[in-house]
Amino acid sequence: MNKYIVYSILSLGALASCGSESPENGRGTEEKFCLDETFRKKIAFTAASEDLVSETIHLTGSVEANPDKVVSFVSLVSGVVVNTHFSLGDNVRKGQVLVELRSAELSALQAEWSSLKSQIRVAERNLQSVKSMFEEGIASEKDFFAAQSELSVLKANELKISSDLSLYQASPEKGVFQIKAAASGIITAKDVTPGMSVTSDGATLFTISDLNDVWIMANVYAGNVQNIQPGMKVTMTTLSYADEVFEGKISVISSVLDEEAKVLKARIVLDNKDLKLKPGMLVDIHALKESQTKAVSIPTAALIFSDNQNYVLVYKDDCNIEVRKVTILAQNTHRTFISEGLEDKESVISKNQLLVFGAIR
Repeated sequence: MNKYIVYSILSLGALASCGSESPENGRGTEEKFCLDETFRKKIAFTAASEDLVSETIHLTGSVEANPDKVVSFVSLVSGVVVNTHFSLGDNVRKGQVLVELRSAELSALQAEWSSLKSQIRVAERNLQSVKSMFEEGIASEKDFFAAQSELSVLKANELKISSDLSLYQASPEKGVFQIKAAASGIITAKDVTPGMSVTSDGATLFTISDLNDVWIMANVYAGNVQNIQPGMKVTMTTLSYADEVFEGKISVISSVLDEEAKVLKARIVLDNKDLKLKPGMLVDIHALKESQTKAVSIPTAALIFSDNQNYVLVYKDDCNIEVRKVTILAQNTHRTFISEGLEDKESVISKNQLLVFGAIR
């Protein structure tokens, strides 16, 4: 009886052992993943390379007009706006009329100018008469000089009023003052409408900006102050032109903290001859921090992020693809630099690697 029990136990153990090794039941033999023709058409390979480490630092900012090319227009006299010829955002040329203004000061100046002209004609006739009498010995030299002086004073006053009328861009025919554009550009501010009363207190009526070059003002927060330097190359994108990348360099970093935003401002001067960038646009900025240290790098697109870890797929042959955990040293927009987990010239899958990763896992 004991022999039978022992034999039965041994027989069951042998059957269990055979079952675990049998390929028919799908257990015991781990099937190795190999790339087939379908997979190969969907993926691409890239060799890791040793390059100088460069890191991208993300900043935010906005477009501003170059203040050296911004002209503000004010009224030199008080009056009522008769007409405005341009609206916000319009393109104007130097010399074009922006605003027409009717003013009592213009009427007073024109009346005084007209009166002076009459007085000058009288003074000229009087001088001619005194000169004739002086030459004939009837009038004294003092009378002659007095007549000359009176005419000179009247002409000086006329010249002053004429200059004032020219300065105020007076149009006697229309009875209005005209405010004309002193420079070409885009109207970036307008605070005047027909019928509005204006004074000569210096309030801005129009602002014209030349936007052929603009300033990108980047916000540099405390954590990035030590990393951002003048001369650094930057790339910029904006929602308005999602597929376009603008390139430039940081020219100046302010030494004074912006009290409101609590940041330092970095200035990037950008050519804008196509006038795509407008004041007020928000911009994403990537500053490139370069070093003289070399490290193994791969395209950033080749990385796989899973379970809070970074991986790459190291390709050796179609049936030998290794899932390798890597440690990131630095990253920029296009390249990732690896400190551990990958060697120079090793081949990694850089396109549709998630498909292969899922199949292996």
